[in-house]
Amino acid sequence: MSFQVKSPILIVGLGGAGSKLATQAKDIVNSDCLIISNDQKDLQADCQTIAISTDSVVNPSIQLIRGSTYKVADQIKSTISRYSTVILMTNLAGKAGSAISPVVSEICKESEVGLVSFAIMPFKYEKDRIFNSGVSLKRLRADSDCTVVLDNDSLLESNPDLSPKDCYGIANSAILHVVGALENSDISAETNILTASKEGQHIEESLRDSLKMLYGNTSPNAVKRSILYVAGGNNIPVGVLNSISNLTSGVLNENNSQVDLSSSSADESKIVMVSAVQGMTKFDNYDPLGVIPQEDTLDWSNPECSIDCKLDLYQLE
Repeated sequence: MSFQVKSPILIVGLGGAGSKLATQAKDIVNSDCLIISNDQKDLQADCQTIAISTDSVVNPSIQLIRGSTYKVADQIKSTISRYSTVILMTNLAGKAGSAISPVVSEICKESEVGLVSFAIMPFKYEKDRIFNSGVSLKRLRADSDCTVVLDNDSLLESNPDLSPKDCYGIANSAILHVVGALENSDISAETNILTASKEGQHIEESLRDSLKMLYGNTSPNAVKRSILYVAGGNNIPVGVLNSISNLTSGVLNENNSQVDLSSSSADESKIVMVSAVQGMTKFDNYDPLGVIPQEDTLDWSNPECSIDCKLDLYQLE
């Protein structure tokens, strides 16, 4: 079953990376934009903004930012409820993205607004961010009609010569490419893995890197359907495009995978692939309790957050 994008559409950007993606994506789909962040620098964009205040705390925790977000939940709901579809942009490696994402996705679900989420996962060396990103992604997947996940770590593993800045550029470009194709593509209404490659490669090498990224995130049997986008495809010989399609169908198991070829104009050719998966992914291991079935898990209906209860409790000697 594919996700149906309905207008009016609202692009929501969370935190620094999310706000930058959202301001670019709104022009691609010609939609309204909302930026939510606890950092005033992220709220300078030409969009609607909602500021999250953590009062006098300079370096707030993820739980404190999340608790502060609930204070403006009615304002977020008032804005979101006017739209039929929300496209959420978030970097779960960042504090703001990881903190605010579950709150916004929960509001979208309660408001019965269609939600497609684009989430960027942290590098492996960002050990202090992995657990929180896994918890937030679990909440995001549960509330979203469609979740598209891009893993910075698997992108770096495929191209170890890349700098973090280069990885961010490739990730942002891939996400914006998929956003631009939402109106014409049938993206599965489930968890999707987004993979890409660096520019300037031969098209077969680009495909190889995308597949390597994909299988770094999940097992081959978990892939149920793939959409293959070829940026700059108008400049590639038809024979090469056909060869790529046949190769991908063979690698991904033609019986349970469908490959659609989409061409677009670009200065340099590269592959961007969206693959629907069912079953476990590497992100399920980010939260040690994530492997336990939902029916056997005791969990709060709301994500973990910190709030100031204003209780005058004195230390007992």
